[in-house]
Amino acid sequence: MPSIPRDKSLDSAIALLREGNTFISQRCMEYQTDIFETRLLFKKTFCMTGEDAAREFYREGRFTRNKAIPPSVLRLLQDKGSVATLDDEHHHQRKKMFMSLMRPEAIASLCDLTEKHWHSAVEKWQHQDGVKFFDQVQEIIFKAVCEWCGISLRDVDVAQRTREIGVMIDGAGAIGPRNWRGTLLRQQCEAWLRELVVDVRAGRLTPDKDSALLVFSWHEEVDESSSDGQRKLLDKKVVAVELLNILRPTVAVARYVLFAALALYRFPECKKKLLQKQADYNEFFVQEVRRYFPFFPFIGGIVREGFEWNGFFFPAGVRVMLDVYGTTHDSRIWKEPHSFEPERFRDWESNAYSFIPQGGGDYIANHRCAGEKITIEMMKRFVHLLVDDIDYDVVDQDYEIDLSRMPALPKNDLLLRNVVNKSAR
Repeated sequence: MPSIPRDKSLDSAIALLREGNTFISQRCMEYQTDIFETRLLFKKTFCMTGEDAAREFYREGRFTRNKAIPPSVLRLLQDKGSVATLDDEHHHQRKKMFMSLMRPEAIASLCDLTEKHWHSAVEKWQHQDGVKFFDQVQEIIFKAVCEWCGISLRDVDVAQRTREIGVMIDGAGAIGPRNWRGTLLRQQCEAWLRELVVDVRAGRLTPDKDSALLVFSWHEEVDESSSDGQRKLLDKKVVAVELLNILRPTVAVARYVLFAALALYRFPECKKKLLQKQADYNEFFVQEVRRYFPFFPFIGGIVREGFEWNGFFFPAGVRVMLDVYGTTHDSRIWKEPHSFEPERFRDWESNAYSFIPQGGGDYIANHRCAGEKITIEMMKRFVHLLVDDIDYDVVDQDYEIDLSRMPALPKNDLLLRNVVNKSAR
């Protein structure tokens, strides 16, 4: 049995922080392999890239997500007891709770709420000298997803809560102050959500019957301490964690919306095609934004039972990191992967392992992002609004994206000026 190529570094944690999104793919190219071994924070880690690696990574029962990522990252991305840390039937039960919210009509309702808050924002933008687009989109999405979840917000709280969510997302891929600040603000946000759960269960709040706040507050699962399969309500702390696992990833879609706006600026020919209403072009454009631009670079897992893949042995307990960014830029899958070409999706055969910007495999059986369809539909709505709803100028600044940053952002927020509401003309 061949040995897995080994990275030369004693520990690669600093290199990972320095290189970010390209850490795995650069080494795979250097070693001419789809897998290599390294140490991250003194723990042996196998790093994999490509479609075959994704297919194995998402083989049901192969990996656990529990303890697969450092606690500092886990606290900001998912937290203990969340759906992402569960396995087998426990995971399936919890994932079904999330997927019950992902009905097409419910997703359309969220997009409609987003558009409502967009129009309110545009009315203000028309009278401003400059609009920091990313900051504004985060707030628009946060208002919409809270309303969709059955969570009432006071106007005075919107900026604070949006900032809390945004700092959590931004701090997830960092160490030091950026991460510590996100952790502190998460504690505040969870305390707020726990109070809402208590109020729902006490009858002081009556959110809509299909809202996340109501569904999650009254969700029951099998009591592991019971011998006869009795069910019990989720602990209020877990409910707060899972509510945050709706709010935070939805607000994170603002990054993709920013990248879509940046693509419209960089590739004006795409905007012309969107204005021409070419068949399915909005869908192709959105999918190419998700493929081309960086989101979260890796997904981690721990081997549950030893197995063999492509002649290599994976012992139980070893940590494995799947390369998301490298797989979406793999030249074996994507022709000219570093070119922005929405038309590539015209003939694309849907594949749950070659295109994994938000995970792969099956939604229920695997840990693929439950809100991926929300991401796609919300992005399509925002692209429509950017192209058809407003005219604007983009201030010429440095919008280069630093791939070493996790999660990545342009060096400057996209700055809009001279915003005009087309529908008001």
